[in-house]
Amino acid sequence: MLNSKNRGRPLAAAAVVSVLTVTAAACGSGSTGDGTAATTSSSASAPAEKVTITVQTFGSGENFGYDSAVEEWNKSHPNIQIKYDNLAGNFESEYLPQVNQWLEAGSGAGDIIGIDESGMGQMAARPQHFVDLAQYGLDSRKADFPEWKWNTGVNKDGKLFALGTDVGGMAMCYRSDLFKKAGLPTEREEVAKLWPDWDSYLKVGQQLKAKLPKTSFVDGPVTIFNTLMVQEAGKAGNLTYFDKEQNLVVESNPAVKTAFDFTKKLSEAGLSAKLAAWTDEWAAGQKNGTFATMACPSWMLGVISGNAGEENAGKWDVAAVPGGAGNWGGSWLAVPAQSKHPKEAAEVLNYLTGKEGQLHAFKEAGGVPSTLAGQKDPVVADAVNDYFSKAPSGKIFAESTQSVSPIFFGEKHTQVRAAVEQVLLGADQGSVKWGEAWAKFVAEGQMAAG
Repeated sequence: MLNSKNRGRPLAAAAVVSVLTVTAAACGSGSTGDGTAATTSSSASAPAEKVTITVQTFGSGENFGYDSAVEEWNKSHPNIQIKYDNLAGNFESEYLPQVNQWLEAGSGAGDIIGIDESGMGQMAARPQHFVDLAQYGLDSRKADFPEWKWNTGVNKDGKLFALGTDVGGMAMCYRSDLFKKAGLPTEREEVAKLWPDWDSYLKVGQQLKAKLPKTSFVDGPVTIFNTLMVQEAGKAGNLTYFDKEQNLVVESNPAVKTAFDFTKKLSEAGLSAKLAAWTDEWAAGQKNGTFATMACPSWMLGVISGNAGEENAGKWDVAAVPGGAGNWGGSWLAVPAQSKHPKEAAEVLNYLTGKEGQLHAFKEAGGVPSTLAGQKDPVVADAVNDYFSKAPSGKIFAESTQSVSPIFFGEKHTQVRAAVEQVLLGADQGSVKWGEAWAKFVAEGQMAAG
């Protein structure tokens, strides 16, 4: 799922997503994404004594959405029980520092830990902290996942240390009521045709601003920047802030500069509400119609519906993102080397990242499955989001991830991203001059990289 910098998990799917009824996982099935048993299937012989496997995750709201999956497992596995512990709402400022401390100390971490996309580079660079999941047969799961999702779970030594949970497929959320007031099309298919590319998106913003001068077109600089940078990274060696030798490439990577330049253009055109993501003001803007569009990874739907409230149900809708594809966020599960029960932990991880575990999570929290079988299941493929004007959210988000390239995340990706995003926000709000912003952006990135 995870995450953006401060991203919270979606609200319960019962409030935001209408799905078909899913058949509960058969007791002890331990199925992989395509329904076949892995080597570590949950039907394997139970341990002689009762074992408790602690699963640690992050996120607000319904976090990873594992409550129903855990309940299902615990009913049929009396000797391998799952204890689900959501440690913190914020991945980067709360959860990650604590988990890093435990990993370095060799104790304190759960038997399974969730890792957001932004932390995968750091974890992949530290293979000593994690179990090689191939020891327990999970390397047989490769065909279950898109190539980029699988490859991100392989560490620098070429070992499989994590399997994917959800994906952060990209779309564009928009206020259809504001589009109507501006004389623009409101149906999602017609809206998507307005912006096949980002230059077209900017022109639509100018049209809306001309009709509704008190309404901004976008929330702020960060969501747009990250969306475009990930798309452009696929054209630039699949890199963002670091190359695969861990060298900082902020200044030389065209993906970063292209995203920066477009964000600057959008801001200078007066289309930004100048809001810092994850603040109270940002949340209020979603509720009050301060801005008309916002780049939306799949997990963002729950954030918006929670912030905007029931009084705005049906005013928001979802259309394809300019450029047509992309992924921002999503998470993985890994087994720390310090686990005293790595075999049983691998069994639980196999279940939670398999098709049935991911469908439980989708129903509960709206996270789009990363398994190909999960994405194609009617529970996801036929899902509509009542809050977002009955948008076919499962189809929209799953399709947006199919052509995504495997983006490389450096060991200090999180630190650099936090630093450069502050420069973007400062330039958008006026504390940094746009003419000086690129030099400062590069300098702050270099400082954060150390």
